Amino acid sequence: MIELILNDQKITTDLPPTTVLLDFLRRENKLTGTKEGCREGDCGACTVLLGELKNEKVFYKTINSCLVPIGDIHAKHVVTIEGLNQIELSPIQAAFVEEGGTQCGFCTPGFVISMTGYFINSVIQNVDDAIEALGGNICRCTGYTGIIRATQKSINVYEGLAPRKNHFDKLVTGKFIPEYFVSIAGELKSIKTQKRIVRNNQFMIGGGTDLYVQQWKDIVQSSADFISQENISKEILQTKNQIRIGGAATVQDIIESHVIYKHFPTLRNQLQLFGSLPIRNRATISGNLVNASPIGDLTNIFMALDAELHLKNGKKKRSLFLHEFYKGYKRLNKKENEIIEWITIPIPPKKFYFNYEKVSKRTHLDIASVNSTIAFTMSKNRINCVGLSAGGVAPVPLCLNKTCEYLNGKKVTCENIKSAALIAMDEISPISDARGSAEYKKLLLRQLIYSHFLMLFPKQLNAEELL
Repeated sequence: MIELILNDQKITTDLPPTTVLLDFLRRENKLTGTKEGCREGDCGACTVLLGELKNEKVFYKTINSCLVPIGDIHAKHVVTIEGLNQIELSPIQAAFVEEGGTQCGFCTPGFVISMTGYFINSVIQNVDDAIEALGGNICRCTGYTGIIRATQKSINVYEGLAPRKNHFDKLVTGKFIPEYFVSIAGELKSIKTQKRIVRNNQFMIGGGTDLYVQQWKDIVQSSADFISQENISKEILQTKNQIRIGGAATVQDIIESHVIYKHFPTLRNQLQLFGSLPIRNRATISGNLVNASPIGDLTNIFMALDAELHLKNGKKKRSLFLHEFYKGYKRLNKKENEIIEWITIPIPPKKFYFNYEKVSKRTHLDIASVNSTIAFTMSKNRINCVGLSAGGVAPVPLCLNKTCEYLNGKKVTCENIKSAALIAMDEISPISDARGSAEYKKLLLRQLIYSHFLMLFPKQLNAEELL
């Protein structure tokens, strides 16, 4: 039995846990304000808020309800557009009306939900950050200018409210969220934890952001196991020699991690290219690695960082390096019931250099044509301990071992970088597909290798000589 709070009501359901949340809202509960658009997490029309109790406080995030199984909403608070409606329009809703932020209205609920989520999670607001929070919500009518005006007006209204004892109280008194939000933490406490049922099902669902796109009809007609029921950590910790990332950590968890930011400060902005915020809120690192896509962003990054996987199957545990995990296209060095429990990477030493590059047809919200990551140290002006990965150029995520061997001990010169790129060309075997011809992908990887060094040594290298 699944128990949750849906808007301001505690409800239960015995529907199959693989049922998609979007269908549960629209068909079972007649909450048709949540729209069905692309059903692939791209349009944002089905966006809802999901609240989870942690340390006596409810934390909210936006998610695409078309990609979330109801098995993952037990003991959580689901908020649809109907759950934000009050006697009068909220300041966000009013701003959309007054500033022409809506025309046909199909996408509007998703925008209002995402904007409300931004205000819940941001004590200090600005337009640029708010627009980023709307990423993944598509409007084909307004041209977005009215939506941007509505965003600024909502911020102005919030800033004009009288001070309150805390941010959440200010949102309630300012009518940004209904008053019932105050009692949600207590309501969630009263819901008992589900008992874990030991199964051996066809599917193991983590975030579901890729699995439900590819196989949702098969999934909803079958049973599945859920990472959320496996007691897999989402923590990101630093030990004496390692950074430990729980297998259930999401892309957004990595972006927001102070540990990751401390050692890889550029990664926060680079991972903004990994889908929209609702996708990043659900997509897990273990899911990205197990998906085994040759162009997986996290796979590419962690391979260059010499990541080690720690798998478990019940009480049995084993470890292997990420570059040992891929045996062929979509073939893994993983037993059927094994789960990635932790991912560990060495703590970077001093004089550590890191860069990630990605080329895609669109800059944002797109998969890579080719991606690449480099990580190395410097000693006496020479490169050491190189990790260099490439995606989209082979059937598997690739570690360019021969290129790394060549770069070890070399100085950073245009000649050495060009020679390394030539070696890399011989290590890869791209194919022509919708993302480009094989020859084009080879050229892309060469340019990405050049770009790594131009980004890391802009004053030392002559770009015209290299390119």
